[in-house]
Order: sequence, then C-alpha cells, then structure tokens
Amino acid sequence: MKLPPAMTTAPAPVLLYDGTCGFCARSVQFVLERDRKRTLRFAALDSAFGRAVIDRHPELRGIDSVLYVEPSDPNGDERVFAYSAAATRVASYLGGGWRLFQLIGIVPAAIRDAVYRLIARHRHMLSGNRPQCLIPSPQDRARFLE
Repeated sequence: MKLPPAMTTAPAPVLLYDGTCGFCARSVQFVLERDRKRTLRFAALDSAFGRAVIDRHPELRGIDSVLYVEPSDPNGDERVFAYSAAATRVASYLGGGWRLFQLIGIVPAAIRDAVYRLIARHRHMLSGNRPQCLIPSPQDRARFLE
C-alpha cells in the first residue's frame, strides 16, 4: 500500500534506526534523554516512513546504518546521512558538549566509516544478541513515525 506523500515526509529531522536491534533501541533512548529541542523524530528503517525514504534514495538499499534524514530544503532536496556522518549530525543536533563529537570530522571518512561499520556489524552482540523493544514514554510517542 502506497502512503500519501504527507505521511512519508517530515518537517523536522528524522533518525531512522534498526527497529529489531537492542543496541539501536538503547541508542535512540540515549538521544531521547539528551534531546533538549525535542524536534527530532524517529522511525524504524522498516516502517512505512523508512521504506519511503529508501524508495526516494535507492542508493541507500542495503546500507547497514542509522540514517539521519534532514527535511526538504526550499528546493525540495531532502538530505540523508549514513554511517559516521549520521552520528555527527545527531551530535550536532543535540548541541552543547555533544558538538565536540564533530571533531572526528578531521579523521578521513573512510576510516570513520570503517569503525562505524565494525560496530554496526557487531551491534547485535553488543546488545546480548537479543532484540529489545523500544517503548517510548507517552510524551515521546508522538515523535515516532510509522
């Protein structure tokens, strides 16, 4: 079933994550606890929203990473970041001392992304090889897209 465009885009940044990964669920919880702006939205990669983003950006198919989706600019261009670039975007969004994480930008992207991929490849072991269901608080529930 194809969703109407209004349901497949968001006016604020969205963090797409692996909805079956305990490590990813804890990472989302970490971001939620530190998000002072409370405008960042969240969606599982296999949600309708996540599938719509990947349909718009077929080059993302098969990427094993969180994705940081910035809403369309006035030209209608949506920007999507993966691997270490997504992590640094989240740090920038969180602001404060988390912006220091952007200093890893001096490390070449190939090295940053290799480290990211290593962690991503073993993320299920990092969570004890068991999925963890993320249950947002009632006040955070509206920030999760389906």
